[in-house]
Amino acid sequence: MRALVKFGNKDGEVEIRDVPMPAIGPDDVLLKTMSVGVCGWDIEMWRHKMANPVTVPVIQGHEFCGVIAKCGANVKDYKEGDRAVSETSAVVCGACPQCLTGDYHLCGKRKGFGYGVDGAFTDFVKVPRRCLHRLPDGVDFDHACLTEPGCVAYQSIAVLSRVMPGLPVLIVGPGPIGLFSLQMVKASGAGKVYLAGIDKDAPRFKVAKTLGADRIINVMKEDARAIINDETGGQGVPLVIDAAGNEHALKLAVDVVARQGQITKIGWGPKPVNFSLDPLLSKAVRLQGTFSHNWSAWEAVIAMIRQGTLKMEPMISHRIVLDQWKETFTAIEEGEGVKAVMKFNR
Repeated sequence: MRALVKFGNKDGEVEIRDVPMPAIGPDDVLLKTMSVGVCGWDIEMWRHKMANPVTVPVIQGHEFCGVIAKCGANVKDYKEGDRAVSETSAVVCGACPQCLTGDYHLCGKRKGFGYGVDGAFTDFVKVPRRCLHRLPDGVDFDHACLTEPGCVAYQSIAVLSRVMPGLPVLIVGPGPIGLFSLQMVKASGAGKVYLAGIDKDAPRFKVAKTLGADRIINVMKEDARAIINDETGGQGVPLVIDAAGNEHALKLAVDVVARQGQITKIGWGPKPVNFSLDPLLSKAVRLQGTFSHNWSAWEAVIAMIRQGTLKMEPMISHRIVLDQWKETFTAIEEGEGVKAVMKFNR
């Protein structure tokens, strides 16, 4: 079968290769891939700009769903033909405090699909039974494969942040995670939601408006600090979601967060920040990190998709097949759209 493989540790060392069908163990299923989301992480792997190490060669792709083609001997509650979506924690130790308390996504030995073990940019993928969630009838495969970025937003906001109903929120970065975060804070009762980005985010600004953003701020043309200060009477916003990750995004968050407020940092930024964090102390601000998600987040997000609370179709700007990977990665990298979905076996 054909697959998109990162084969080296340099920029551009990704290509389509022929790979063998994966062999499953007794606790695994063989999932016939139907739809796979293209994550910013996949593009960073292509460019070799990742914040974490990657095992090579490896089949990329970690946002995926499909149909069960085969079950291992110990898998009794799924059968061939069942529709399912998979979590991303492909390997965990099962014995550390995080695993034993249900926070296995924070296991120190965790390996994820698409970078630690082979992922889903191919026709079939081996998935441990414990990673599976049933896909409700009526939920489209193209929507279901985006459960994972929805879970990133859910874990960050519903679990780890305090959304004050009726009070304002700033989201920095209108990429897919920022747009899912927009939907999450709206669903949680937030008041006015500000969304900040840059010139190349113009296509995403349009999507943000359809998803309920109250005030779009292009920081290359407007002064976000002055706008928020003016509209909040100098108080700032009690919650800032940093979905961009760079030092400029964090500096804006530090400047406009209210006293006793919270900054939730979702976006990765491997470079050092070149400013003082002392305002976090003087304003008694909580800086919250977040990573990945667990079983309960997945069940909640699947329910939100089924109920229509999360709008999935506006998130999809490209539907492609494997041979279109490079042109699509380039387009997404340049801000031409939101999410790409790669289709298989159709």
